[in-house]
Amino acid sequence: MSDSVVHFEVPYDDADRARGFYRDVFGWEITPMPDIDYTIVQTGATDEQGMPTSAGYIGGGMFERSSDIDRPVITINVDDMSAALDRLSAAGGKQVGETSQVADMGWAAYFHDSEGNLMGLWQSAQPG
Repeated sequence: MSDSVVHFEVPYDDADRARGFYRDVFGWEITPMPDIDYTIVQTGATDEQGMPTSAGYIGGGMFERSSDIDRPVITINVDDMSAALDRLSAAGGKQVGETSQVADMGWAAYFHDSEGNLMGLWQSAQPG
């Protein structure tokens, strides 16, 4: 679904502490991905491929805090990354860093909105 919130990310200073906090407090499934320095966060039921099985589900991720990304990020799905970046730039936003390909799943980018909030964009490699 284009232009919908589809993902969140939470930076951490201490990986084990943060993973334990969200697992213990909310019962989320936390899966470290050491090859890409990322942690998958599943906030609800998923199928065998890790896709949500209930309406309203939003999964997320965790990673080590950096100077560029030092607070939680809300990620919005787009059909066309380039067009979305053009629109946000024209409206006073600014891309942060480069667009990156995420394995064979899609492309991710970060941006500051007109108010300076750090947000994310996601374009899936799968159509629809």
